[in-house]
Amino acid sequence: MPGPDIITLGCRLNIAESEAIREMVGREMAGAQDDLIVVNSCAVTAEAVRQTRQAIRRARRDRPDARILVTGCAAQTEPQTFAAMAEVDGVIGNREKLEAAAYTPSSQRRLGSQAGWSALSQETPAFAGVTEEEAKVNVSDIMAVRDTAPHMASAFAEHARAFLEVQNGCDHRCTFCIIPYGRGNSRSVPAGAVIDKAKQLVDAGYSEIVLTGVDVTSYGPDLPGSPSLGQLVERLLRHVPDLPRLRLSSIDSVEIDERLFDLIAHEPRMMPHLHLSLQAGDDMILKRMKRRHGRADAVRIVERMKAARPDISIGADIIAGFPTEDDAMFANSLALVADCDIVHGHIFPYSPRTGTPAARMPQLDRATIKARAALLRDACAAQRDAWLARLVGTRQSVLVERNGLSGHAENFAPVRFTTPQPPSTIVAARISGLENGALIAQEAQ
Repeated sequence: MPGPDIITLGCRLNIAESEAIREMVGREMAGAQDDLIVVNSCAVTAEAVRQTRQAIRRARRDRPDARILVTGCAAQTEPQTFAAMAEVDGVIGNREKLEAAAYTPSSQRRLGSQAGWSALSQETPAFAGVTEEEAKVNVSDIMAVRDTAPHMASAFAEHARAFLEVQNGCDHRCTFCIIPYGRGNSRSVPAGAVIDKAKQLVDAGYSEIVLTGVDVTSYGPDLPGSPSLGQLVERLLRHVPDLPRLRLSSIDSVEIDERLFDLIAHEPRMMPHLHLSLQAGDDMILKRMKRRHGRADAVRIVERMKAARPDISIGADIIAGFPTEDDAMFANSLALVADCDIVHGHIFPYSPRTGTPAARMPQLDRATIKARAALLRDACAAQRDAWLARLVGTRQSVLVERNGLSGHAENFAPVRFTTPQPPSTIVAARISGLENGALIAQEAQ
């Protein structure tokens, strides 16, 4: 179904919500002659906000007559930043972005132009006495939201896998993180709605579903009976028997309960791939981050998981250069890469986010932060290269991407095919080599 052009930054939850927006707006505005671009932003770092501004300016240069609306976490936490941009016609909050009415043009003119705004304010009494920037903003108090929006996308035009939102928001207050103020408090999607949507996705031809959320392992306490994520996964696998592959997005290691652990360790339809929100490998830094786990906890869960399922691959988020981090503290984080065998590393150079406690702590200089981030990336790359090399000569079950030439194994190793394969199918591949960070599948059967 045709819809607006959407530029997505940030997490898998944003990817899922962008597809929901595309489907919803395409349906509601079918036939309308509206050149619309939606920028779904990220606020996790200052760099993510900068990239959002860059994307907006680039979109305006490429499409000078388009209507540009900005939504997502950066729009929620910094609405005036984007309302002040001449390229922007509207700013939509994280609650409002899943309401079709938020995308309806109030005028055929672009509000970003001074002439367009002057004419609109004269013609429309509702805008009398309202500044142009105020008129652009449609952002409400995200902390007042108690329900998870029921708009879960049923198609993912550019992906072989589907991302299914089961949770939103976060009740924790890590000292570096602005995201709870962009997403609100934790809310869970009832299991029945998740299962119904999963069935629709399987019927639409998707062989893999990724469960996403802001803090997905906090799923359930707000629902009747307080179900856990493990219970949700168990029910989903039982009631959607035709789903071949289920994967989890980033999870908090301290919240992996025994039921979820057993499913990951022993259920073949659960993919052997975990991405853990670790953030640091030093106990003092973890305490100053207000994390709920220690270094030993992270190492222990990985050791347990690898003992139960040796083929599992581990990814992790790690922040480089958190305030007060000295050389010894950083060395502990660097050593964590090997101690947890992190092969899918997401390294974030620390950047202060206004309004967070960490922004008021003693800061490191940018050169030190940059150097430490580079060392962490190099360590993760070395672990990844060694891991991929060990997979040469094995057989892997690979989900083929839409281009028919690449895909991902169950452990999320990237695979390239020497000959085209049927898109969006799962094929058994013999891995014959390694080239430029991807496994080479010489043949598929």
